[in-house]
Amino acid sequence: MPQDLSPLWISLKTSLLATFITFFLGIAAAYWMLGYRGKGKSLIEGIFVAPLILPPTVVGFLLLLFFGKNGPVGKLMDRFDLSIVFTWYGAAIAATVVSFPLMYKTALGAFAQIDANLLRVARTLGAKESTIFWRISLPLAFPGIVAATTLTFARALGEFGATLMLAGNIPGQTQTIPMAIYFAVEAGAINEAWFWAIAIVIISLSAIILANFWQDFKHKNKRTTRQEKPTKLEIPIVAESSTSALLIDIEKRLSNFHLQISFNTDNQTLGLLGGSGAGKSMILRCIAGIETPTQGRIILNGRVLFDSEKGINLPSRDRHIGFLFQNYALFPHLTVAENIIFGLPKGLAGSAKVQVEQQLIAMQLQGLGDRYPHQLSGGQQQRVALARALASQPEVLLLDEPFSALDTHLRSQLEQQMTETLADYSGVTLFVTHNMEEAYRLCPNLLVLEGGKVAHHGSKYDIFQQPASVSVAQLTGCKNFSKAVLLSSQKIQATDWGCVLQVDQKVPKQLSHIGIRAHQINFTKDPQQTNTFPCWLVRTSETPHRVTLFLKLHSEPTNSHDYDLQAEVYKEKWTNIADQPFPWYVRLDSLRLMLM
Repeated sequence: MPQDLSPLWISLKTSLLATFITFFLGIAAAYWMLGYRGKGKSLIEGIFVAPLILPPTVVGFLLLLFFGKNGPVGKLMDRFDLSIVFTWYGAAIAATVVSFPLMYKTALGAFAQIDANLLRVARTLGAKESTIFWRISLPLAFPGIVAATTLTFARALGEFGATLMLAGNIPGQTQTIPMAIYFAVEAGAINEAWFWAIAIVIISLSAIILANFWQDFKHKNKRTTRQEKPTKLEIPIVAESSTSALLIDIEKRLSNFHLQISFNTDNQTLGLLGGSGAGKSMILRCIAGIETPTQGRIILNGRVLFDSEKGINLPSRDRHIGFLFQNYALFPHLTVAENIIFGLPKGLAGSAKVQVEQQLIAMQLQGLGDRYPHQLSGGQQQRVALARALASQPEVLLLDEPFSALDTHLRSQLEQQMTETLADYSGVTLFVTHNMEEAYRLCPNLLVLEGGKVAHHGSKYDIFQQPASVSVAQLTGCKNFSKAVLLSSQKIQATDWGCVLQVDQKVPKQLSHIGIRAHQINFTKDPQQTNTFPCWLVRTSETPHRVTLFLKLHSEPTNSHDYDLQAEVYKEKWTNIADQPFPWYVRLDSLRLMLM
């Protein structure tokens, strides 16, 4: 064991100071670069990472030029009779510069792995960027930051080349452990070199072990604390506004997509129905301020959220929007109660005293306030996300396919609960879905989208009974279409079906197609009825409760794809007609025919 232990103390104080400085600089640089979209990003990134790539002696040489007597900082410090060259401060600066890239890159990776929807939903709940950083980003990235801090400390502790160039090797002043090892080997003092090598290994491993132990202890202690001290808060889940109106008139241009829509709605639930890529979710994101339209305006209850001509674009936190994302975007490090509390307006969050369990009863979540999202089922997570969105007292509630990740049974249960919840909510609700039956049950009005444009907007009855086009009819589940030719005011020839049909409704000026839904086709034994035609069965397709019949009109089919109509019947009805001889007779009710 060497008599002079100064390399140990010098290494510890330089590496600890370097770690302290790098901790704050690295986190700040990583968080800033994550959101930076300006020019020169690659250049800035290269400068930050350069000390990790360059040889340490080169870094030390550059630092010597910068802090030396003839360098810009050296000249400035010389006026005050100060110098950091050949001092332990110089060793700390060298260790800081060399270890900075490890903190920066690891922290950047930790921030980048955070689900972007968590940050978006925090903004829609009214949180400021500083609040989002301290309560969401930093806690979620903290395990990665702890790992970065440990690596930074180990790197600073082992720094040699840059330190030697800037601080030199002055025993008792700037000689660190790595330099003590090098000069001990050079002098032939192998035992002393072994001592310092073992010492630096022990210190580095101890730092890693302590960091892991602290994280495990904190995680376990946090869960124990949550179980012992349940959170109590009042959670208002209904917006106060009694009347609501939303006006959308926007255009959003992307390289492969063009959204151009204009509509308005009151405080009823409006369903957005359309295929994948139709623009449904993009509309919600534009309303919430997550995406910025190319041009147009968005007005909510008289408040202008966006107006390209006037240069108005309110941030998400000021729009009073409740957003239920498809994956729910619950904050994984917060309990159920804390997730919902996050959405409370500031005034209410500070003065609320009523137990959170009483408020969660409305969502059937009683007793779950102290659990974390990963401890909940998919349905429970959805209800927590909805309660959190409503806790912010939003003027408009945006629901982005909230049932898509649920099984059929749970979907049905939550759909009923959602119906009750929306009945009590007095704001505007936009409900995005692919499921036409879901849209029909939950939404009195529908907006059907196709290719980024409005294909039909109206009550669900109008859209399902008289869709504006074939594409709208297809989106609403119609399977039977034929090209149509107008013969008279009440007669139309369905050319694809080879028949003439009598109609009772008003014929559109530009008639192109006629259609009928599969479940509205009737079977009859009276061939003399209006719009009744002989048919033959081509093939069948079964579900647990229904049978789809593929029918050929007027003549027998030639193959399994030779059919004109699809009819759906319950299995009880199917058992009654299955054994009847052909031809069967189908009746196309004139009141059920759709003219497009």
